[in-house]
Amino acid sequence: MSVMIDIYETEFRKADLNLLVVFAALMREGSVTRAAAALHLSQGAVSAALGRLRRLFGDELFTRTRTGVEPTPRAVQLARRIEPALSLIQGAVTGRDRFDPATARHTFTLGMSDDLEAALLPRLLAATAGLPGIRIAVRQAHRNTVADLLDQGRIDLGIAAAPAHGPDHRTRDLFGSGYTCLFHPRLLPLATPLSLDDYLAHPHLLISYDGRRGIVDDLLDARGLTRRVIASTTHFAGAALHLATVPALATLPAHAAAVYASALGLTATEPPLPMPRYTVSAIWHATVTDDPAHRWLRHLVGATEPPATEPSVPEPPVPGSPVSGSPVPGAPQDSRP
Repeated sequence: MSVMIDIYETEFRKADLNLLVVFAALMREGSVTRAAAALHLSQGAVSAALGRLRRLFGDELFTRTRTGVEPTPRAVQLARRIEPALSLIQGAVTGRDRFDPATARHTFTLGMSDDLEAALLPRLLAATAGLPGIRIAVRQAHRNTVADLLDQGRIDLGIAAAPAHGPDHRTRDLFGSGYTCLFHPRLLPLATPLSLDDYLAHPHLLISYDGRRGIVDDLLDARGLTRRVIASTTHFAGAALHLATVPALATLPAHAAAVYASALGLTATEPPLPMPRYTVSAIWHATVTDDPAHRWLRHLVGATEPPATEPSVPEPPVPGSPVSGSPVPGAPQDSRP
């Protein structure tokens, strides 16, 4: 035993555990400036710590970008082990083996697209209104990016339709959703439910990352049909706002369409062609499955019922097991029509 202790002491002398705290902050914030603010340190102190981290691990760890710093592959690998280790050390030092949201001061960062943010964030804020120390932060993400953001420590929990993931992640189904068509009844006085003729006769707003095609175009193309798209945007909320002044149609995820229709006085109706339903899931890194704060967060998200969707699934008592990262048949790659 004494030999093993000597080995540990020799290795630990090479590293200051405070450096690992700086490392975790850089991974989480993606910026020296923001990491310094989060740690209540000067930028110079964080830069000096980063220099020591680079020498310790023999890697650049973070490279500069226009918006901050980007982790190297080596840093991503280290983060998967350092973040949970720091949590264990914190728990051992503080004796904290439970999470009390009434007294805790904690920021939970969620990764999701703006349609899910519109549906879930207001309800999450309402559920935590009586918890002054709890803060919810949201970062834009979609099914193809949430796993990387989790690995980099930049989000605590991802929410997406059929999120791509690997063996180091866990997922849990939250609710089912589909698609709804929106328009302003004053600008487009159309009868509902919409006929396919009306759907194709009027202009459309497209929500798409590339600005070219969406799931509606794929479905119409299979029937030998096309629609007239007059504009495209990458944000669901932007498309919904434009409908207040533009006589056009927009096809959106049902959970977001219900929110926008209520807030903006829009008409919501089913699209006049069969469209797939899909499941929205939560995803997290396996290393935090048993963390008391993270378990509380997953329960909070799972108990938050989105508008006009299927009921959420209760948190299972046993941590989830890995599942395949293949997309669910019929589920959109990024929910954008």
